[in-house]
Amino acid sequence: MHFYLPTRIYSERDSVKKHGNEWASLGRKALIVTGKSSAENGALADVTEALEHQGTKYFVFDETQQNPSVEHVLKIREKGIEQQADFVIGVGGGSPMDAAKAVALMLAHADRGAEYLYEKNIAGEKDYDAALPVVEVPTTCGTGSEVTPYAILTRHDACIKASLPHKIYPAYALVDGKYLMGTKREIIVNTAVDTLGHFMESYINTNATDFSRMLCEYGLGVWRSAKNILIGAGITVQDCDTMMFASTLAGMAIAHTGTALPHGLSYYLTYEKGVPHGKAVGYFLPGYLAASGPMIRKKVLSLAGFPDIQYFTAFIHRLLEPDDVSEELVAKAVRGLMSNESKLRNVPFAVTEPLLYQICRSGFGAVIS
Repeated sequence: MHFYLPTRIYSERDSVKKHGNEWASLGRKALIVTGKSSAENGALADVTEALEHQGTKYFVFDETQQNPSVEHVLKIREKGIEQQADFVIGVGGGSPMDAAKAVALMLAHADRGAEYLYEKNIAGEKDYDAALPVVEVPTTCGTGSEVTPYAILTRHDACIKASLPHKIYPAYALVDGKYLMGTKREIIVNTAVDTLGHFMESYINTNATDFSRMLCEYGLGVWRSAKNILIGAGITVQDCDTMMFASTLAGMAIAHTGTALPHGLSYYLTYEKGVPHGKAVGYFLPGYLAASGPMIRKKVLSLAGFPDIQYFTAFIHRLLEPDDVSEELVAKAVRGLMSNESKLRNVPFAVTEPLLYQICRSGFGAVIS
């Protein structure tokens, strides 16, 4: 077994400001990769205030796309080169945080083109994954990108979302639940379901160890304690702290195991239909659990606070508004997964085309047209 997490994590109120003397000193000028909403929830203001207090210059790029593309990352890199940035800060949900990692990689390899993003490791190339230092400030409770080495981009050349082969761990993760307050319930639901997917896919995984399952078992209990907010209960700042904490724990788990079938299938829905990532993952969780075997299924459901698979399936269907999905799209997703070795080898049971169709139908049912 092994456990490796080089990211320094601060999970507490006002973590950005409290620890600014550390992370704001990573370089002379920061490139902040974010979206417009981070100016509304206060995260961007906290980051820039901490930088100014430390005397560190910065440039704000606040036009990050949802599901950023390879081309968009290169556009941001050009800004970073122009501004002579020597470290990168991602502020927001998974899109800006993943983009920040990819931009940090490409700034460190400014002489390389888009092909480098998906270039596999070359034996003996010591600095292959070298990237500029990255700081991540999450403002949603789902991605876990603040503690993982993964960055997922939209590849228009392949018509899919795909994870980079490079491993880019953030130097700092600054986690504060207050940034969730005022967030639309739909976003909280979708991202919290993504967190649940991370736990379930990490636990039911060929790479699972006692260390990673320890994170899942404890983390599912944390997630369970606040799950009623997803079905309409009032949201307090303490609930936001809890869901953000659960997200970080889930990120730590998948950093060691990777994700499995629900994430692999979800990328087709997000690319082809624009379905939000967490929602797309959630569709496939009941089927993945059903296929996992009775003992492990019962254990995972119990940890998450569900009495059985029928109750869990009803819970997911209640949370996620159905999307109309064509047979053609389902077939494309199934074919894609059957050729995705990186996802298939994470699954601890035999995967066949009929099984993948069954997993899809358990998520969509009658809405497949």
